[in-house]
Amino acid sequence: MIQSLLGPIRLAVLLLLSLATFADSLRFSYVQREVVLERLHSCPAKDIDRERRLQTYFAQAGCSDKALTLDQPKHSALGNVVCTLAGASEQQIVVGAHFDHAELGSGAVDNWSGASLLPSLYQAVATAPRKHTFVFLGFYGEEQGLVGSEHYVRAAGKEKLAQVDAMVNLDTLGLGPTNAWVSHADPNLAKLAFGLANALKVPLSGVNVENVGSTDSESFRDKKVPSIAFSSITQDTLPILHTIKDQLSQIKEDDYYDSYKFLSGYLVYLDNAVAARAAGASAGF
Repeated sequence: MIQSLLGPIRLAVLLLLSLATFADSLRFSYVQREVVLERLHSCPAKDIDRERRLQTYFAQAGCSDKALTLDQPKHSALGNVVCTLAGASEQQIVVGAHFDHAELGSGAVDNWSGASLLPSLYQAVATAPRKHTFVFLGFYGEEQGLVGSEHYVRAAGKEKLAQVDAMVNLDTLGLGPTNAWVSHADPNLAKLAFGLANALKVPLSGVNVENVGSTDSESFRDKKVPSIAFSSITQDTLPILHTIKDQLSQIKEDDYYDSYKFLSGYLVYLDNAVAARAAGASAGF
């Protein structure tokens, strides 16, 4: 029995050692704390201004020209902000966060905290060659029923979605340490996240807050795309959402920047660790 366990134990130790070495290599990939917080604090009051500000931040981060587009459907005042970072293959990792907000509160927490982080994550990933093409998406209309992400998956179609090896969603960060919505996460993406958090010695909790509603990763999950959603929502912080309490003052800046550093490492780790989906993988249309 002991002998039979030695193989898995060695494998786990080697994994942790390789992850620790990997974490050290990311040390200089982070955007400065001041820049990340400045983007968070800008928090425009109107959704149209958030859309434009997000485009500006992506351009400043180096995503511009044909790589930066606005996918705006007809008869819609808003569109999805799309920033594409080319990799060595057409296989994709999609990173998304909605920029629109509910009527009550400033929407700093839900979800400018996630949307304003996208350009900083782009900069972290862009510092080294990539196997995957990364697509960073600022979604509109999440608060109206995942309108922007539903539009994106419909327009992408089965063949393009089959190229997506992982969808990582950010929604409501900085109220505390990072957590993952484990009951709605792809098991492999969750395992990689918790393995990396353990190697980095950073807190990562698994939560199952089922009465919070939905989030944009669900549009991809419904199409059988491996997905995971990160947030800081717990039963204690849930009452802040969609109320006048949703203000910048609720965000704990140390936790927020720690979330940024963890997510930067996670995206680069996924690029190396996540397996390409089987050729001809069919999305659930």
